Amino acid sequence: MMSFYDQLRLETDEARQHLVTAPIIVDCLAGRVSREAYIAFLTQAYHHVRHTTPLLMSLGGRLPERQGWMRKAVAEYIEEEIGHEEWILNDIRAAGGDAEAVRAGLPDLPAEVMVAYAYDLISRRNPAAFFGMVFVLEGTSVALALTAADRIQAALGLPDAAFSYLRSHGTLDQEHTQHLANLLERMEPEDQADVLHAARVFFKLYGDVFRALPSEAGSCG
Repeated sequence: MMSFYDQLRLETDEARQHLVTAPIIVDCLAGRVSREAYIAFLTQAYHHVRHTTPLLMSLGGRLPERQGWMRKAVAEYIEEEIGHEEWILNDIRAAGGDAEAVRAGLPDLPAEVMVAYAYDLISRRNPAAFFGMVFVLEGTSVALALTAADRIQAALGLPDAAFSYLRSHGTLDQEHTQHLANLLERMEPEDQADVLHAARVFFKLYGDVFRALPSEAGSCG
């Protein structure tokens, strides 16, 4: 019998294409990349990653009793994820960008909408559906992050210190995959259905984040 994680991968494949065919990703994996576009990517990453821990904390507090078994997993995610936005700022500095301007700035609209949808899921709908976002972000990281880091570094000659976010997440998220699969498998069918719906939405929203970045039609990222 197919696991729910594998079913989720199968049933979100069409939605995933909106993300993986974004021009900036296609260009980047082909080695067509500019420093400005890489910093633009890191900037938007900062503006959604800095919400990861607050979102998880809100999620843990809003789980009803029937979902209370998930709190331990949420706590483990918080411990793993806290402070990762600082890795991104360090990468921006190492790449020659203005990290403090990024910290003080605002996200572009696609990143702002994606974060707002995540908060809305937790506060207004089913908190467990947030794991649809986890599935999208971790799955994308496993599939693309390490390769993208190598291609960007080869093209731009930036130091290793400019790639802590992509390389650390690419490795960490490989370790998280089985943990997430086990968590999803334990969910009730109605929660799994909400995770599936949320994952499809997050592929659209995360894809929009990448599609708003400069590509080789203007550079890469």
